[in-house]
Amino acid sequence: MRLPTRRGRAILVVLVVLALAAAGGGAVALQSPKLLAALGVKGASPVDAVMLAPVPQLAALSATAPTPSAAGIASVVDPLSRERALGQFAGVVVDPAAQRGAAPLWQLSPEKPLAPGSTAKVLTSAAALLTLDATDRLSTKVVAGSEPGQVVLVGGGDPTLTALAAPKVGTYPDPSRLDDLVAGVRKSLPNQKIISIVVDNSLWTGPLLAPGWDPADVGAGNITPMVPLMLDGGRADPTLQDGPRVGDPSGDASKAFARKLGVPTSAITKGTAPPNAKKLAEVVSAPVSALVEHLMTTSDNVLAETLARDVALSRQADPSFAGGSQQVLAALSQAGFDVAGATMVDGSGLSTSDRIPPRLLGAILGAAAAPTGPGQGVEFLRPIVSGLPVAGGDGTLDDRFDTTGAAAAGRGVVRAKTGTLTGVSALAGVVTDADGRLLVFALMSNGQSPALSRPKLDGIAAALSRCGCR
Repeated sequence: MRLPTRRGRAILVVLVVLALAAAGGGAVALQSPKLLAALGVKGASPVDAVMLAPVPQLAALSATAPTPSAAGIASVVDPLSRERALGQFAGVVVDPAAQRGAAPLWQLSPEKPLAPGSTAKVLTSAAALLTLDATDRLSTKVVAGSEPGQVVLVGGGDPTLTALAAPKVGTYPDPSRLDDLVAGVRKSLPNQKIISIVVDNSLWTGPLLAPGWDPADVGAGNITPMVPLMLDGGRADPTLQDGPRVGDPSGDASKAFARKLGVPTSAITKGTAPPNAKKLAEVVSAPVSALVEHLMTTSDNVLAETLARDVALSRQADPSFAGGSQQVLAALSQAGFDVAGATMVDGSGLSTSDRIPPRLLGAILGAAAAPTGPGQGVEFLRPIVSGLPVAGGDGTLDDRFDTTGAAAAGRGVVRAKTGTLTGVSALAGVVTDADGRLLVFALMSNGQSPALSRPKLDGIAAALSRCGCR
């Protein structure tokens, strides 16, 4: 998972310290100058230690926190929703503790399908968690070829595979390692010289780029051609989350494998594994639950597309852009979500052709944030919420909710998935209001520059954090 910036860590720690002090009714001292320096706090002097009461631990939100009224929410949100900078705007505010299917606390054009940007990843993540086992892992295998001295590198759709040597890591949590795959092959074939490598990319089908994608997004770092064998999500530099991607991720991965095995790259060919071939080695990714948290925090498009295809494979459908996006909606519908009005052509929201009504975003996040009860099964969706970026703290919100702006109150309180394309801004997540009530919101803006609309969306979410709204 991408760690907060130094500035973000300082803000979050200070917020937690202040919150604990307020809750305990006592003073909390930061005694160490080294600690202050590590937090990036300059010019502060140590405070003498005076603990008037034990420091309380963080606890669950109160189940008895008062519920805002629809009129109260409207009195705060309605004026902000009329800003011209929001363009075409629609949204909902939901009480996740309410009975499923209950009317939102606030809504504006909730059925209007709008381009979601990366908030579409909420749908893909939910479908993955509802379809796959949270402990499932993505794999890459090597099997015996059809000729002596030949091995087949089989792409299994794990974009976290890395050529970095342990303990180095790139951008993915607990990645699978090419070194371990090579070691497994040598262990299985201790006395045999490897002379050729076949690369099997047959797991996925269809085009490598989705409808509505701009090929320039590869060099811009947003995506790579979607093949089931790649290193570090196709990044040219595995340590840069948003760095440029490569144009031939499978070729780069197979060449790195060959070099580590001591096989000339000229001995690499494309093909498929023989039926019932003997497995020589296998490496696996972090579990699906951790991958969902990571893609929610960092908005990783490649990982989202991978999980959409895994949903399609699990549902015995075509593992392509079309099959993945169709099966994401089918899985959500089967789980009881109303997907009417939703149109998806990819799993990441990068396509300009995707459309989602804010009602659906609010319903999924409401289920993911709902209190756990007998037979509800909402715990399966929890990684969606735990992976949401923290306003002003980490992920795609680390530079949002500026301390000097109207949205400053949302820092450390709002957690949300962002969505940004040309003329598209969306923000969907959770916020705790002034009474300690957890609320879900889904806010979508089309037709305006994100430079204008994003601060307005942040302002609405921050206003909910200051609101008791009764």
